[in-house]
Amino acid sequence: MKLQFKSLGKPESISEKDWFNWMWQVRNIQNFGNKKSNFSSGATPYYLKLATKAPILKPIVEISQKEFYVGRQSLKDPLGEEKHSPFSKLIHRYPDRVLFLVTDQCAVYCRYCTRKRFTGKKKGLSSKAEQAEILSYIKKNKGIREVILSGGDPLTLSDSILDNILKKLREISHVEIIRIASRMPVVCPMRLTDSLCHVLKKYQPVFLMTHFNHPLELTKEVQESLTRMADSGILLFNQTVLLNQINNNPSIIQALMRRLLYLRVKPYYMFQCDPSEGTDHFRTSIEDSLSIQKELWGRLSGLALPNLSLDIPGGGGKVGLVPDFALQKEKEQWHFKGWDFVEGSYKNPVRNHLKIATANETYQKEWELLTNQTYGKKNSQTKKFN
Repeated sequence: MKLQFKSLGKPESISEKDWFNWMWQVRNIQNFGNKKSNFSSGATPYYLKLATKAPILKPIVEISQKEFYVGRQSLKDPLGEEKHSPFSKLIHRYPDRVLFLVTDQCAVYCRYCTRKRFTGKKKGLSSKAEQAEILSYIKKNKGIREVILSGGDPLTLSDSILDNILKKLREISHVEIIRIASRMPVVCPMRLTDSLCHVLKKYQPVFLMTHFNHPLELTKEVQESLTRMADSGILLFNQTVLLNQINNNPSIIQALMRRLLYLRVKPYYMFQCDPSEGTDHFRTSIEDSLSIQKELWGRLSGLALPNLSLDIPGGGGKVGLVPDFALQKEKEQWHFKGWDFVEGSYKNPVRNHLKIATANETYQKEWELLTNQTYGKKNSQTKKFN
């Protein structure tokens, strides 16, 4: 059966010209007032309409009394980003890449957000002075190969502002990869215009990291927008967060991943929900998440299988969670039972036959630059040791 995607349609009271204009959508974000909440709220008219038609999505945008229950773990900065920030809007957690918080504004303020301390604080676009010092830092640190634009949501910025930021990054010769992390394809698919595609194409390779959590988010409007982006040569990846009572079911996850792949979006990560403030009711257990991943294993193409991961609270970085298929190890022999219960053994080769490959000078210098690259705070940097 061919996968199909239904159009969300538009309200009769709103003109087609307005509804399909991403700037109109952003200007008309509806906020949910709650004096108890210290965190921003709101979503585009498009996503609110979708959540109304699909109530399972409502907890993502609506403030709940459950947010005020502390629970087992409640952290202001769950990923320890602040201690890895040389500047207020730059995070250097890993040696070869940095996260550039270009804005604190979003088109939806997800209730499970890991960066509640920052998003929606009305500071808007990073200033020219902030951008200048961040760009200078990236230029000086030649081990940085990748820049991830995040926030907030970079695609809430205009094409011209994005163009300017991307142009400056591409002027730094050692920056190889640019990533843009955005929820706009989900909550405001009309943002993926021909004009935006034209801007991104100029600065390839550019990876657009989407954030779909449920197959109901994949509408006809989304299909058309993602197709436009993929046809322009932009590489599309997706990051999903496992959410209690929303998508923590293998049938929901398989439906999402298969449809994403069909739309030329590679399922990349499936994350444990971070223990940020007010998110305890969204979190799943690691055991349940591993169970979902194990159900998918073998039944779903490797192309459609995301990496189940969590960020170690406090800033330890990402760790992969992989279902354990090993039964036992005996000297140089490993015994496994696969997803379909077939058992088999793998025997290591004779040890004295094993020799490390020789790297040429270019590869070796690249590796030394990466392993010697410091990261973290500007004035008390840490170093990653092998």
